[in-house]
Amino acid sequence: MFDAYLYDHVRTPRGKGKKDGGLHQASPVWLLRTLLQSLQQRLRLDTARVDDVVLGCVTPLGEQGADIASTAVLDAGWAQTVAGLTQSRFCASGLESVNLAAAKVASGFEQLVVAGGVEAMSRWPMGSDGGAWFMDPRVNQALGFIPQGISADLIATLEGFSRADVDAYASESHRRAAAAREAGLFTRSVVPVHDIAGLLLLAQDETIRPATTPETLARLEPSFAMMGGMGFDATALRKYTTLERIDHVHHAGNSSGIVDGAALLLVGSKAGGAAAGLRPRARIRAAAVIGSEPTIMLTGPTPACQKALKQAGMAASDIDLWEINEAFAVVPMKTARDLGLSLDKVNVNGGAIALGHPLGATGAIILGTLLDELERRDLSTGCATLCVGGGMGIATIIERV
Repeated sequence: MFDAYLYDHVRTPRGKGKKDGGLHQASPVWLLRTLLQSLQQRLRLDTARVDDVVLGCVTPLGEQGADIASTAVLDAGWAQTVAGLTQSRFCASGLESVNLAAAKVASGFEQLVVAGGVEAMSRWPMGSDGGAWFMDPRVNQALGFIPQGISADLIATLEGFSRADVDAYASESHRRAAAAREAGLFTRSVVPVHDIAGLLLLAQDETIRPATTPETLARLEPSFAMMGGMGFDATALRKYTTLERIDHVHHAGNSSGIVDGAALLLVGSKAGGAAAGLRPRARIRAAAVIGSEPTIMLTGPTPACQKALKQAGMAASDIDLWEINEAFAVVPMKTARDLGLSLDKVNVNGGAIALGHPLGATGAIILGTLLDELERRDLSTGCATLCVGGGMGIATIIERV
């Protein structure tokens, strides 16, 4: 086995996932082309040295379909010898790409792999690809399917997190993200996106709302109470029999934003990086995925982190910084409680509540954000983790070199 290293990462800004969003005019392959060309230029990379490009995309339809990784490699003008793979592990897809790339490198089969993901949610809405989990009544019933928002409310009810608790967390996410953007902490890795004529489409993350407070969030109506009343609450309560009802506390303001975006990381062996004239920034120490209960669905980060920590021979207290994807406010709150973490070490520059969650790219984005912040604070170790639709979790531990 060989060590796998992170050499660099780039991402687009995240644009509002609607027709008036800053990236709506950019096709998903254009976002990837922009990043691939930027990565090549900033590293002076001979792309013929790259063995593969592994990308996550949760809704691989239309412009995002037909192995967009391979298409983007060719469209960006990279060497024809570079292969491309597109995969989906739902919301974990971007981080799964990195873990797959690391496994390829660790096996010795490949030396340099680009990993990341893309999602143009303003053009291809979440769930538009269907699937038995959503659409097959037999599967729905067998798995106890409920929408993710109701799963989040179920966790909040079980854990005793109030509406005030989740709103306070969401407000802090916006405050941290606004402060990080103002201080230029994302500048190193964010690549502005221009159109084919060279006109700027978007240079900064678009959905941060600095004026957000618990008081402004308190005025929003719960988003999932009506769905719950249509029978989904009853489905959940048949499985979680200790509860009499579900307290619906999540809404658009304390849930992840729907956005467009893409991200890439260069993963490689020490020899592969040296041959390309590159210095590693971090080593991937461990990576893990795990299945979890599919109705509650969003509790996978804790066991995934525990599995990765065991692989690395570490305890949660050994990790300096954490990125726990803010699919809903309750997810990082519960994960931090489970692992005994201070929220001062979690999502220190805000998370998906403020910045948005471009499904196939988010895992790659938060791992890159984690790396940048470890370097800025001169810290050593970090862990990135996400909950996953259908009941899974993923975690990756990195260590600076």
